[in-house]
Amino acid sequence: MAENGLVAESRDGTGKGVARKLRATGRIPAVVYGRKRAAQSITVSPEALQKLLRGAAGLNTLIDLSLGGSTSTVLVKNLQREPVRGRYLHADFYEVDLTQKVTVAVPVHLIGKAAGTDFGGILDHPLRELLIECLPREIPKSIDVDVSALNVNDSIHVSDLRLAPGLTIKTDGSLAVASVVIPAAEEEAAPAAAAAEGEVPAEGEAAAAGAPGAAPAAAEGATKGDAKAAAAPKAESKGGDKKK
Repeated sequence: MAENGLVAESRDGTGKGVARKLRATGRIPAVVYGRKRAAQSITVSPEALQKLLRGAAGLNTLIDLSLGGSTSTVLVKNLQREPVRGRYLHADFYEVDLTQKVTVAVPVHLIGKAAGTDFGGILDHPLRELLIECLPREIPKSIDVDVSALNVNDSIHVSDLRLAPGLTIKTDGSLAVASVVIPAAEEEAAPAAAAAEGEVPAEGEAAAAGAPGAAPAAAEGATKGDAKAAAAPKAESKGGDKKK
């Protein structure tokens, strides 16, 4: 068997019941198909498949799938796992033509220490994979991105990357691969400090605050004046009595 060889067997039945019985015998259901190959139901050993995918290439490992006396080169197109234990439940294999390009997801690895982290910045890594088009035997294990030159508020975008000849990036070029950002707590603290400084009232505001107290005084003076004016007619009445 080849180094990356995997033995498959044909299967006839489908459905949950068949899959359950297969797993009880130490195998899992799978499907193999390709551009010039109709989908075919098969079974494989989950332990043997897991061993192959443990290498650095991961899901991009080229596998020599043996079935019924013939061998084809395949990639794992989809892999279903058990949610809790992560055991393999089902696999889809895609037969590749070694002379035709394929598009695969390749992990991004950041290398180096970002300069901005020495000045309070935090290295953010929002994009973990890139879609790469290339020949099957040229699929890279990873895309290494050097972040050592990144200062605070600097970013590396997909469009900034330069790959080896034969590799074409299919991911949106405007997406950021890595950035050095200021921690959220510090960003929130700056506006809060500015708001606190602006809370001291101005002279005009202080004067306006005292203005309501002046109105009652004026009203009080007006009341006293009204009282005197009301008393004046009585004095005139008394004067008139004396003339009489």
